[in-house]
Amino acid sequence: MPRFLHTADWQIGKLFGQFDADEAALLAEERFAAVERLAQLAAVHGVDAVLVAGDVFDAQTVAERSIHRLFHAMSGFSGRWLLLPGNHDAALAESVWTRAARLNAIPPEVTVCLRPEPVLLEAAGTAVLPAPLTQRNTHADLTDWFAAAATPPGFVRIGLAHGSVQGILAEDIDSPNPIAAGCAESARLDYLALGDWHGTRQIDARTWYAGTPETDRFRANDSGQALLVDIAAPGALPAVTTVATGRYRWRELAAELQVGSDLDLLAERLAAFGPADVLRLEVAGRCDLAGHRRLEEAIAQARGRARSLAADLSALLLTPTAEDIEALAVDGYLGEVVAELQAAQQAADPDAAQTARDALVLLAGLLDARGPVAGGRP
Repeated sequence: MPRFLHTADWQIGKLFGQFDADEAALLAEERFAAVERLAQLAAVHGVDAVLVAGDVFDAQTVAERSIHRLFHAMSGFSGRWLLLPGNHDAALAESVWTRAARLNAIPPEVTVCLRPEPVLLEAAGTAVLPAPLTQRNTHADLTDWFAAAATPPGFVRIGLAHGSVQGILAEDIDSPNPIAAGCAESARLDYLALGDWHGTRQIDARTWYAGTPETDRFRANDSGQALLVDIAAPGALPAVTTVATGRYRWRELAAELQVGSDLDLLAERLAAFGPADVLRLEVAGRCDLAGHRRLEEAIAQARGRARSLAADLSALLLTPTAEDIEALAVDGYLGEVVAELQAAQQAADPDAAQTARDALVLLAGLLDARGPVAGGRP
């Protein structure tokens, strides 16, 4: 009974430019670790081959060191690896694959599927039909040749492709490269291993997206997994098991503050995040200055625990209470400035409103840090 590990969208060399440099480096490094985990899983489960359905690399221009590191990360499994060029690493006349070949980086157990022709895994009684991309985007269905492809009698037929199943996935999927719905049935495939959608998704009984093995974006799409595929015999339905492979959990948290208990709940939720969490926080509503100081402290504490935390407080309106103003010990001109900044947060121009809010926070912080003033006033 053939057994395979289906994975895709490794995106080796991804830069994560939206993060601070140290955080981006750690996230990029984890993509190599994910490949190491895949190799270990392949060895433990005794698979006949690992099928990688495109976008092994994030770009054609990845560093030579990254190319060597990638193939070294795969060394934990000495069996067959089949790598398919996707839209990020298409099999151009000059590509990351030709560079890897010149560097002598590709080990003998790795097959890069550069041409649309069957790859026979004799020991497993399986023929793999790859549909490599030879340019970043195509409007033709590169799986069309599957149906007419001749394979040895009694062999399991597996398709390997990278693109968008028509009429199934959202229009904003990573690439427009079309794959016909029902391809597995029309091409008599026992299994169709797909890449491009970064989450695990079943299309039909024989067609699956594996998703990226290490989550790389804020989208609830069931990523950070690979698929263990068992096929009892030609024509039998595949038995597909999801296997967790990811380390980091990418989370989006939105909160609206209106009363004190809202801040209590948010602080409690922030305290629950740890070193495996990559978090994007958006806070709206309103709070007083004391609540804002508490919120900033909770965010700072969470940043110390999480792998990354990006906080957007632009929709949070500061509404100083009478007690806040009294505690700042301002009157006269400074009191007028505080009142003007408070009102300016309501500006129609979002940049102007954000500037007013930031100025109010800065002024409150400076006054708060000023310490006791003789006579109780500045």
